[in-house]
Amino acid sequence: MFGLGGQEIGLLFLIILLLFGPSQIPKMARGLGQAIREFRKAQREITDEINREETPAEKDTAVKPVEKTQV
Repeated sequence: MFGLGGQEIGLLFLIILLLFGPSQIPKMARGLGQAIREFRKAQREITDEINREETPAEKDTAVKPVEKTQV
């Protein structure tokens, strides 16, 4: 994970615990979870918008091919 080993992650967690205290960590984790969920939702909406099929109005205005007739 980003080139960090177990000791480095443990040290970072200890520093965060000392800076913010044990009561703030669940609040921060909850906020991070909500931010990730909102990001994924926005990403999914953008992907759906890009991959959306033509709307019925666009289909009606499309040029129809001319049928060939034999003379």
